[in-house]
Amino acid sequence: MRGTLIFAGSSCPALTGKICENLGMAPADAELTQFSNGETSVRILTSVREKDVFVVQSGSPKINDTIMELLIMISACKGGSANKITAVLPYFPYSRQSKKKSHRGAITARMLANLLGVAGVKHVITVDLHASQMQGFFKCPVDNLHAEPLIARWIRHNVPNWKEAVVVSKNAGGTKRVTSLADALKLNFGMVTTDKRRGTNMTASMIMNHLDGIERQPLLDSIDNQVRNNSSGPENGTSATENGQPRASRTVADAQGSPRRANGPPLRPAVNPRPPPSRAQTSLPQSSAIDELDETELEGPEYNDERAHEVIHGRLVQGHIVPDDFPSPTTSAADASVTEEDPMTMSHASSFFAPQPHALGGSGDAGASSDEEEEILKNPKVEHMITLVGDVKNRTVFIVDDMIDKPGSWIAAAETVVKRGFAKKVYCIATHAVFGADCLEQMQACDCIDVIVVTNSYPIREDKVRNASKLVVLDLSFLLAEAIRRNHYGESMSPLFLHMGD
Repeated sequence: MRGTLIFAGSSCPALTGKICENLGMAPADAELTQFSNGETSVRILTSVREKDVFVVQSGSPKINDTIMELLIMISACKGGSANKITAVLPYFPYSRQSKKKSHRGAITARMLANLLGVAGVKHVITVDLHASQMQGFFKCPVDNLHAEPLIARWIRHNVPNWKEAVVVSKNAGGTKRVTSLADALKLNFGMVTTDKRRGTNMTASMIMNHLDGIERQPLLDSIDNQVRNNSSGPENGTSATENGQPRASRTVADAQGSPRRANGPPLRPAVNPRPPPSRAQTSLPQSSAIDELDETELEGPEYNDERAHEVIHGRLVQGHIVPDDFPSPTTSAADASVTEEDPMTMSHASSFFAPQPHALGGSGDAGASSDEEEEILKNPKVEHMITLVGDVKNRTVFIVDDMIDKPGSWIAAAETVVKRGFAKKVYCIATHAVFGADCLEQMQACDCIDVIVVTNSYPIREDKVRNASKLVVLDLSFLLAEAIRRNHYGESMSPLFLHMGD
C-alpha cells in the first residue's frame, strides 16, 4: 500500500504489528515518551507529507494517558502536512459515558469526539461502540465495525451442537445485540433481568407463590360447587337443601375481592356470558349435565392457573443465587410484626410494585453505570430478584454483551441459567475484554462459567492470559487490516458486516 503509514500507539503495539503484517508493511517509526512530570511527548520519525496516515490506539488501564498520546500523534501528523488522518480505535474510550446520568453530568464521549475533530481526524474506524448512536457525535465519517461475524464463525467451528444453543442477554439493554447474533445463527434467545426494586424481607417467589394460591383456590371451589349442585341440587335452580328446607345462597368475596356464592352455584365469569339454557337443555339427565359441564365450563379459556414455564425467578444475595428458603439479609421489628399471609399489607410490598424515578425524569434511559450496579449487586443488605426468560434446560447458553468489565452481572447470569434454568454449558462472549481489577480471576473461579470468549481489541496482560484456562481470545487484526485497506482505496465497507459461510 503505497502512500500509507500506520502508527502504533503505546496501548496496542502487538495488535498494530499483526495489522501491518496482514497488509505486508511495517509500522511507521515514532518516538513516544513521557517527561518526569508525566507529560506525553511524541516525535514522528518519518515523513508524513501527503501520506494517508492511520493511527492505531485502543483503551488501556492508563486510559487518559493513551487518549492524550493519540491526540498529540494526530496533531503532529497534521502539522507534518499529512493528506488524511484516520484514527483506528478498536475500543473507543469513554464509550459508556455517552449520555447524562444526572442533571449535572457530562457526555464525555461527545467531548472526546470533539477533541479528535479539533486535533485533525478526518475518519474514525472502531469496533462495537457501546451505543451506536455515538456516531452522531462526530463531524467526520465513522465506520463502526462489528465482531459478530467473527464470533459467529468461531461458534460454528468450535462449539459442539451449537444449533441447539440459546443466546441470552444478561440485561435488558443488550437484547438488540443478542437478537442480532441469534438471527445470524438462527438460534433461540432469552434474557436475564435483575430487579432492584425489592422489599427487604419479602422475596418475589413468596409473592408469586402467594398469588398463585389465591388465584387457584377460587377456581377449585367454583368447579367443586358447580359439580355438586348439578349432581345433587333440584332442577329449578335453587340451592341445596339442609334438613328438607331450602338454604338461601349468599354472596361473599373471595381472596382476590371478586364476588362468589358461599353455598350456591358459583357466579359466572364476566367475560363471554352465555345465554340461559333452553328447555331441552334443562331436561337433560344428571349424567348429561355433568358431561356438558365438563365440556363447557372446564374447557373454557378464561381459566388458567399455571404460569409460563419459560419464566423462572430466583433470589440474588451478594451477587449469587440462593435457595428460596434462604434467610433475608435484613429484617426489622416492623417487618417481623407483619405476617406473610397477606403480602400486600407488608410495609415494603408497595415499593416492589411502584415504579422508581430515574435520574432524568423517568425515561428509563439514564441507568446506573456498571460500577454502581456492581456496588448495589454486592451490597449484603440488599436482596434482588433475578428473572430468566427463555427455555435453556439441557442446552448450551451463550451470554453475550459488548464488554466484560465487572464480574458480578456475568456470574449472576451464569448461575441463573445453570442453577435455575438447568443449562448444561455456559459461554460468556464479549468483544472488549476490559477485565477491571480481579474480574478475570473471579470468572475463572466460577463453576457455572465454562468458556470466556473475547477479542484482542483491548490489551490483556500476558500473565492473566496464561493463568486463565477458560479464556479464548479472537484476533481482530484481519478485520481491521481489511478495513484500513478498503478505506485507503475507497472501497465499500459493506462486505465486512456480512456473515461468511463455513
